[in-house]
Amino acid sequence: MKNQKAKKKSTDDDLRAFTLEQRDLIIKAFEEHRLFFCYSPLIKFLFWTGARPGEAFALTWGDISNDCCRITINKSCNGHRIKKGTKNGKKRVFPCQKGSKLQALLLDIRPTSCNPTDLIFLSKTGRPLNSSIMFSCWNEWKSKNIKYPGVVKSLANAGDVSYLKPYAMRHTFATWAISSGVSPDKVALWIGDTVETVLTYYCHPEIVSAECPDF
Repeated sequence: MKNQKAKKKSTDDDLRAFTLEQRDLIIKAFEEHRLFFCYSPLIKFLFWTGARPGEAFALTWGDISNDCCRITINKSCNGHRIKKGTKNGKKRVFPCQKGSKLQALLLDIRPTSCNPTDLIFLSKTGRPLNSSIMFSCWNEWKSKNIKYPGVVKSLANAGDVSYLKPYAMRHTFATWAISSGVSPDKVALWIGDTVETVLTYYCHPEIVSAECPDF
């Protein structure tokens, strides 16, 4: 019998969330970055929906309703290949309110003419996104064998935010949705998880005890 590989254990950093001020600071930093400003729509989408990065990488315009108020999440991108089904196999529809900043974002970036199979979020060179590209703009990128800090790493080095991995955007959405009065069952439905998982991993008392701006 082959020995099964031990599953990687989550660290405390994997289970933390940004404050809303930190979230907005990260979004602004992406918008103003000379190299990575093109990824600001992706960063906004992840912060505002709690979607897994791989789900956003695989999202096509055919998954978005005409008014951009319904987002169907039913596939994900694992490495360089888009596969049917999400991480846990759950298909879901994320509801987007009319007049919301998420709807405005999707309406703004939607091309005048596009095919339903066209990916919504692409790399700077027009290629499908993957975790390596996300790591480069978020954490660290290299040019001529010289390493430079990514957008969030730069903010962390300056002491403006705590450095957390990209998955923290999902935690941030779920944490502040619950803090704003959304029931855990709704949050679980929106992010495609169980209520038990939401209560276990997405409630951060050190965050929600802080003063809460408009969500």
